[in-house]
Amino acid sequence: MNNNYFDLSGKVALITGGNGGIGLGFARALAMAGASVCIWGRNADKNEQAVAELSAIATHPGQKVLAMVCDVADENQVSDCFANTVQHFGRVDTCIANAGVGSGFDRFHQMPTANWRQVMDINLDGFFYTLRAAAGHMTERAENGDPGGRLIGVSSLGALCGMARGEHYAGSKGAVISIMQGLAVEYARFGITANSILPGHIHTEMTDKNYNNEKFANAILPRIPMRRWGKPDDFGGIAVYLASAASAYHTGDKFLIDGGFFIF
Repeated sequence: MNNNYFDLSGKVALITGGNGGIGLGFARALAMAGASVCIWGRNADKNEQAVAELSAIATHPGQKVLAMVCDVADENQVSDCFANTVQHFGRVDTCIANAGVGSGFDRFHQMPTANWRQVMDINLDGFFYTLRAAAGHMTERAENGDPGGRLIGVSSLGALCGMARGEHYAGSKGAVISIMQGLAVEYARFGITANSILPGHIHTEMTDKNYNNEKFANAILPRIPMRRWGKPDDFGGIAVYLASAASAYHTGDKFLIDGGFFIF
């Protein structure tokens, strides 16, 4: 019997948007803990770079690393990629719906419908397509005598704050929290947990422009008690915890990783 609650050997984790930023931070930690990892991303070159990095980490016997080009806003691509993931690995134990985008910060009454739609297509519809596939797979396994599974949705600090000129982004991320709570109740009978992770101000390739802006930095950094931007590797611990046996009775929660910003 393995007494290490955080050993993910033999487990398979799927991370959408896993070829960079927070998604790659999740993937690195899961690979270090022994999980096989599948990442989905739209950029084939970034996928290859991520696979090379993760393969160097994945030294446990039987570990596999794979990347697939997938646009989660495309329902058919998600369905096909999920089927291919299961075919390659045999199962998916943890699914992290992480893929997301921001958009130009327009005043709400001037926001083009195209901007609204772009954010919702990926952050909400893509999230739905991904977790629908994962929940179906995990439920089928449970009904065949193999219960358990981890559904994780990546929300945002923006879901909890008044995000002026970012209502579309904040709205999509607020929906993640509500949906994950519903999944926690609906799928608990199958041993499946569902939780949300809410990143705060995290310095990634996507946010680099903002955080290198002196005016923005001077306004935000003093309000973060940790006095630094978050980084992708700050999310490794929570990913491993939620994917592991240690969190088997922890569901329907939201984990705010923001260096203390929200409470200060």
